[in-house]
Amino acid sequence: MIKAAIITERADISLGGAQRSVFELSEALQERGIDVHIVAAKGVGREKNVHVLCGDRPGKRTPFFSFAKVLKKFFSENKFDIIHSVLPFEFADIYQPRGGSIPEAIARNAASYNNKIIGVYKKVTAFANIRRTILGKAERTLCLNPKGPVIAAISNYVAEQFVKYYKLSPKRITVIPNGVKTDEKSDAKAVESLRLKLAADFGLRTDEKPVIFLFAANNFRLKGLKVLIEAMKTAANSGQPVYLTVAGKDKKSKYENLARKLGIEKRIIFLGQVDNIGNYLAAADAAVLPTYYDPSSRFILEAIAAAKPVITTSYNGASELIGQNKHGLIIDRPENIKALAEAIIYLADEKQIKRFSDAIVSDRLIEKVSIKRAAGQMQQLYGIILKGKK
Repeated sequence: MIKAAIITERADISLGGAQRSVFELSEALQERGIDVHIVAAKGVGREKNVHVLCGDRPGKRTPFFSFAKVLKKFFSENKFDIIHSVLPFEFADIYQPRGGSIPEAIARNAASYNNKIIGVYKKVTAFANIRRTILGKAERTLCLNPKGPVIAAISNYVAEQFVKYYKLSPKRITVIPNGVKTDEKSDAKAVESLRLKLAADFGLRTDEKPVIFLFAANNFRLKGLKVLIEAMKTAANSGQPVYLTVAGKDKKSKYENLARKLGIEKRIIFLGQVDNIGNYLAAADAAVLPTYYDPSSRFILEAIAAAKPVITTSYNGASELIGQNKHGLIIDRPENIKALAEAIIYLADEKQIKRFSDAIVSDRLIEKVSIKRAAGQMQQLYGIILKGKK
């Protein structure tokens, strides 16, 4: 049996999609007979295969080099066949950067500011963040080391980043597209009740048939909520019955003010953080995420798993799995508000929604976004690495 360690900074699925992905991948690999252990600096280590090494240290985060030192001691005392890390540790066998490359993350974060001066400032001062500087240097060192770990990219978009910024040989990169759980079913009664409640909250009559779009993110600026609200204004002016629900725990006041200023505040509901995004996806007609940067959005993959049409941008690695005008609509860039509005208007038609949804099912796209598929590919990579070691 292969014994593998997956290194992550914080073992806590409440922190977001990246941590949830680590746990879901771990479970899927275990189902394939691999003895997987999650090794973290901080977090909750209730399960026997979760090892929290720096839980007694103060602060939410552990300094990178301090964690590295503790990890080396842990691995000297506990033997593993594969060391798989989502942090840029040079001693790992696999580096799987769930946030993509650090230089691209910096560049796209700067691009998400509508004020060009602020964007330039953010880009120039990015490495004033000490932790980001340390991680960036570690990532560069790891890539420049010809004996460094294999890069397991969660999309072709991420793979291209490592070639672009580090001139890394494609031979060092394996693309294993991101995956999500696809076997979780929504509660039909809860979904119907939720749909009725949303219609009532929008102030709609029982005979009206709204087309509800769902946006979900915890960083509204980076994920393009501003441009989405502006596109919704154009779509609403077209006479289409389009409505938007916004899920996430980011600050909403300036987005509410924008909707009010544009006169579409009655077409948008801010849900806050929700416990079961699956039910909200099932209650929606389509998912929309005009993101400025996403290595591979879990939300869009979850929408596909629910057979929902999607609208996103080419700066989302998950868009690579989507057939244009077949399973969804891909916008070239989030700033293209006209194209985004046209995509919303295009999907404000139950026949188009059904066509897209049927294509997702018939083309077996749900299997392609499965975490089980991702685990199978990761197991193959583990085997290749072990063969190389022998």
